[in-house]
Amino acid sequence: MALPATLHDFQIELAHVDLGVNQRVSLRAARHPSESMERLWLRVLATCWMWREGIEQGPGLSDPDAPDVLARDLTGQLTLWIRVGRPDAARIQHEADRNRGAEVAVLFDSPRRMEAFVEEARAAKLARLDRVALAALDPTLLATLAGSDERRARLSLTIVGDHLYVERDGKSFDGPLTRAYLPGI
Repeated sequence: MALPATLHDFQIELAHVDLGVNQRVSLRAARHPSESMERLWLRVLATCWMWREGIEQGPGLSDPDAPDVLARDLTGQLTLWIRVGRPDAARIQHEADRNRGAEVAVLFDSPRRMEAFVEEARAAKLARLDRVALAALDPTLLATLAGSDERRARLSLTIVGDHLYVERDGKSFDGPLTRAYLPGI
């Protein structure tokens, strides 16, 4: 018998300075039995990084072809497609081609993994990845947030430029959000 997903509840005071967002976000995310806490936190932070109305969690590991985070406009048209973790470069180019009307982004679990992705894309000459937003979290920040597997989390998250500031349980953490660009491979 398959194990059921575990529901996690995140109450986030989000201040995203670059987007002009300052609001309370209530996010419920189902964690697949084989999903790590790091990957769950990547999905939560990707939601905050690319925040907009209509943003939602995808089906996660239950459907490997679906985005981890997505958004649709009022007509149901996909406007945002995000993958987290360690995706394949050719697969991301395929999704960017398939979802031309949507913003496509990837949030990696470390700058080293993002660099490997960029090298893989250059070696394969994946020229159409230049429209994909690539960013990586600081692995220490990610590990700190994922260190607790509590099902309810309350935090304050401020994103300023390429830096994240988190306050959780009276403790403050911060880390860079490293970006990469693939202009004309």
